[in-house]
Amino acid sequence: MPEVIINGPAGRLEGRYTPGKEANAPVALLLHPHPHHGGSMSNKVVFTLGQSFIKRGYATLRFNFRGVGRSQGSFDKGEGELADAAAALDWLQNINPNAALCWIGGVSFGAWIGMQLLMRRPEIDGFISVSPPAGKFDFSFLAPCPSSGLIVHGDRDEAVPQTAILKLVTKLSNQKDIRIDHRIVPEANHFFVNRTDELAREVDDYLDRALGNPLETVAG
Repeated sequence: MPEVIINGPAGRLEGRYTPGKEANAPVALLLHPHPHHGGSMSNKVVFTLGQSFIKRGYATLRFNFRGVGRSQGSFDKGEGELADAAAALDWLQNINPNAALCWIGGVSFGAWIGMQLLMRRPEIDGFISVSPPAGKFDFSFLAPCPSSGLIVHGDRDEAVPQTAILKLVTKLSNQKDIRIDHRIVPEANHFFVNRTDELAREVDDYLDRALGNPLETVAG
């Protein structure tokens, strides 16, 4: 998985990129948890999400937000990180101008950033949000949510109450032509410690159902 350097709005962004298997391979961008809580592109959950897309032939990019690892800049409370994600998506699309599909995946804080990017980039076809920090961060911008996707979390999430995630799922599910697949992994905490295999199974099952053929879009 080659290292790449992306020109971000606050300086260089450090990333890891896996090319797709075909010339028009779909693409997936993966976003890591909060930098102040040890979040980085090396997070095991982010890596697990990436593997689900890589084995389906996707061109896949994960990167460090500003101020993390060798990425330049400093934490910007979400606004700058959203700009970083947009720059990373631009880079991914420039490398893959004929991509058949575009997906985004995020973990915790990265899920919040990913959902914001989803609202701003109509070319994103689907999303996977792991442990979205509902109730801690404002998700009211999802009005309406433009794409179908998966929300998955653990039943022992110590950081986000299940009631807050259920409220978010209900809100998104009530929107016309949007399908939200909601899954709960038993005995998993916020970062799925010792439960990433179970998470991978849920993500793989969702992608199999949602995509059918990897080059077909999610049914709306």
